[in-house]
Amino acid sequence: MYLVESKGGAIGCMLLSLFFLGTWPAILTLLERRGRLPQHTYLDYTITNLVAAVIIAFTFGQIHAGTPEAPNFLQQLSQDNWSSVLFAMAGGIVLSLGNLATQYAWAFVGLSVTEVVTCSITVVIGTTLNYFLDGKINRAEILFPGVGCFLIAVCLGSAVHASNAADDRRKLNNLPGNGKVDARAIYVYNGTTANEGPKDVENGNESNDKAEVGTADFLVEVENKRSIKVFGRSPILGLSITFFAGFCFSLFSPAFNLATNDQWHTLKEGVPHLSVYTAFFYFSVSCFIVAIILNISFLYRPVLNLPKTSFKAYLNDWNGRGWALLAGLLCGFGNGLQFMGGQAAGYAAADAVQALPLVSTFWGVIIFGEYRRSSRKTYVLLFGMLFMFIVAVGVLMASSGHRK
Repeated sequence: MYLVESKGGAIGCMLLSLFFLGTWPAILTLLERRGRLPQHTYLDYTITNLVAAVIIAFTFGQIHAGTPEAPNFLQQLSQDNWSSVLFAMAGGIVLSLGNLATQYAWAFVGLSVTEVVTCSITVVIGTTLNYFLDGKINRAEILFPGVGCFLIAVCLGSAVHASNAADDRRKLNNLPGNGKVDARAIYVYNGTTANEGPKDVENGNESNDKAEVGTADFLVEVENKRSIKVFGRSPILGLSITFFAGFCFSLFSPAFNLATNDQWHTLKEGVPHLSVYTAFFYFSVSCFIVAIILNISFLYRPVLNLPKTSFKAYLNDWNGRGWALLAGLLCGFGNGLQFMGGQAAGYAAADAVQALPLVSTFWGVIIFGEYRRSSRKTYVLLFGMLFMFIVAVGVLMASSGHRK
C-alpha cells in the first residue's frame, strides 16, 4: 500500500485535486447548456466516478506488501471493520446528494457563485470539524485566518452575483418584449431526451448567425438551448438548492476522516484502521448506489419541470456521453487525491481544495462567457473574490501539519 508521507507530496495531491475538482463541474454545466438531460448526464458521470475509486484501490492500495498494522486493500475487505465502513459510506451518501443538488444549482445560480457558496459552507463547517477530529495537528493561528479569507471571498462572490445579475437584467430589458423569451424559440421536448440533436451556443453549431457572447441575445440563446429552464424562476429556489448542497459537502470529509482514523474508537481492539484506499472504495460504492437510485427515479418522475424520459432513452443517448464519463473520472480521482493528501497533512488542510471555484470561474469565463460585457463594478468584485480565494488556499496549505 502506497502512503503519502511528506508534506510536499500532500500539497501536490491537493493541487492536482484542486484542478480536477474545479474542472468536472464545468463539463456537466456545458452538457446541460447543450440540452442534455441532467438525469442522463449524472448516470454516466456516476459510473466512471466509481471506476476511478476501483482503479485507485487496485493500484495505490495494492502497492507493496501489506502488514498487520497497514494491510492492503484486498486484505481489509475481509476484516471486521464495519463501523469504519459505515462512516465511509455515510460520507459517500452526503457527497452524492450534494453533487446531485449542485447539478441543478449550476443552472439557477451559475457555476461560479454555486461553487463559491457550497465551498465556503464546506470550509466553515467541515474544516472546523476536521481540525478537532485530527487532534489539532494543523496550526490554528494559520488555519482559521484561512477560513476567514474564505468567508470574505463568499461575501465578494455574493456581490459579484448581485452585480452581474443586475447587468443581465439591464441587457434583457433592452430587448423587445422586456426581455421575455419567445416561446416559439424554445425547442420542444420529445419525451426521451431534451432537445433531440442539441446544438450548443458555445460552439455555434446550430446557426452561422451566432449571437455575440455577453449580449442579451446570447443570454436568450442559452436559455432556449439548455435543458433546465431558469427564466422566470425564483432565485430563492436556486439558493436553497445551493445551501443544501453546501451542507452535504461539509459533512463528507469529516465522515471520511472518522472512517480512516477512528477518533471515536469504534473498532475492536487489534483491528487496523481503514486505509484511505479501502475507505474511498466504500465511500464511492455508496455514492454510486444513491446516485443510481435517485437518477433512475428522476428519469420517470423528473423534477423542476424537466421532461419525462426512460432508461432505454438514456442508453440510446450518446450525445455528450464521453464528456460525462470524463467528468466522473475527474471527480473520482480528485476526491481520491484530496483524501490521500488529507491522510498525510490533515483533512483540515486538505480542505484547501475547496478553493476550486478558482478553477471553475476560469472555465466559466473561458467556456461560457460569464461576466462578458459586464460592468466595471462586476469586474472589480470578481478580481477581489479570486484574490481572496488565492490567499485562502495558500493559508490553508500553510497550516498543514503531519499526522504521526
